[in-house]
Amino acid sequence: MSDVIHTVQLSRAFGGQTVVRSLDLSVPKGSVYAFLGPNGAGKSTTIRLLLGLLRPDSGSISLFGLPLPAERMAVLARVGSLVEMPSLYPHLTATENLAMPARLLHRGVADLTRALATVGLSGVGKKLVRDFSLGMKQRLGLALALLARPELLILDEPTNGLDPAGIHEVRQLLRMMPSEHGVTVFLSSHLLSEVDQLATHVGMLSQGAMVFQGTVATLAERRRTRLRLIVERPADAATLLAARGWPVERQGDALIAAADAPAAAINRTLVEAGYDVHALVHETDSLEHIFLGMTQAEAR
Repeated sequence: MSDVIHTVQLSRAFGGQTVVRSLDLSVPKGSVYAFLGPNGAGKSTTIRLLLGLLRPDSGSISLFGLPLPAERMAVLARVGSLVEMPSLYPHLTATENLAMPARLLHRGVADLTRALATVGLSGVGKKLVRDFSLGMKQRLGLALALLARPELLILDEPTNGLDPAGIHEVRQLLRMMPSEHGVTVFLSSHLLSEVDQLATHVGMLSQGAMVFQGTVATLAERRRTRLRLIVERPADAATLLAARGWPVERQGDALIAAADAPAAAINRTLVEAGYDVHALVHETDSLEHIFLGMTQAEAR
């Protein structure tokens, strides 16, 4: 799978503070790539660099194998973008909002109709945008980005500010872009849930530097599973279990055993010894836990 976006040692600073630091991005064709990190991590600056709105201090950028900024016009003709909430005219209809940019892009009515259909707004083309929900406005913004039939969508926080229904609408739409429309999607987000809900690939950014990049499956391999016990007199219970060959660690009021520890036997041993077991469950690292571990390692 060839890279649609490729950067090498990309860096950018403002006022002496490095915001993007030696960034090596690799976004495969046909992927939904979630570019994740907390607010202020450098995601928006990276997107502006990719769109040619900023120039890097060092490093290189290529889209579709073409270098920026040398081939900027040829590259951006193949890119659709949406930075946060779209700029729309609330007193105009959905169709009217698309009509002017369609003319500027030399696109006809068929392209306008197709863009509305792609985002599921065919039935509301004559409706005023001021009557749209946030999710519908975001979908109309995506229709604007899709007018020129792009091969790549670059989106900055596309679900930001949406209610749960709007988030679901936009995620459903973006998820089917590669398979149904042949569009690679690169989206920034501070929501780690975007990975499980949407992405095929992920890059995690911390303080301007990449701390992880790869497939969602590779990220999942980093999730550790353990057995968590909530039991009365945890210190005494830990001593008992260690004597039986099942070492555990104290974690607050809980005891943590290895994932392959025999849960049923541990429960039976504790109960027969007179301990009340309040909870015994296998748990897996959350994405937040993995990300925090990576960012803490980066900070050291």
